[in-house]
Amino acid sequence: MLRVRKLNARKRIALVAHDNKKKDLIEWAEFNKTVLARHELFATGTTGKLLENSLDRPVKALLSGPLGGDQQIGALIASGDLDMLIFFWDPMEAQPHDSDVKALLRIGVAWNIPMACDRATADFIMTSSYITDEYEALIPDYTDYLKRSITDEQA
Repeated sequence: MLRVRKLNARKRIALVAHDNKKKDLIEWAEFNKTVLARHELFATGTTGKLLENSLDRPVKALLSGPLGGDQQIGALIASGDLDMLIFFWDPMEAQPHDSDVKALLRIGVAWNIPMACDRATADFIMTSSYITDEYEALIPDYTDYLKRSITDEQA
């Protein structure tokens, strides 16, 4: 059974970028400055500072990704306190916190939030009418999973 979670017209958007993708994310954010100004922005460490300077607006900066920022964003997604994730990750370079990156992407999919991992998808999201309108996201009901019986063998 699916549940519905309403994403308000003013979205809470997380912006994350690996080191080799920070320049791309900043350029993309500057290009989308007018649309982003309508929303509440969150970012991991250095990316948050760069975005604040570039966009001349507040960005709620969390920890750096390798120091727990990716996990903080994942927790905000799971608790329903983030609506979207724009994550320009580098597919060509191994990251010291690859397991955190994979977990963040998994959480985004599990909670069915709009998510872009490249500029083209981020552009499609920014030009959708849903970026400034309310949207009802279908969320899987994990009640059965949470109430499942756990045997001694599984513990």
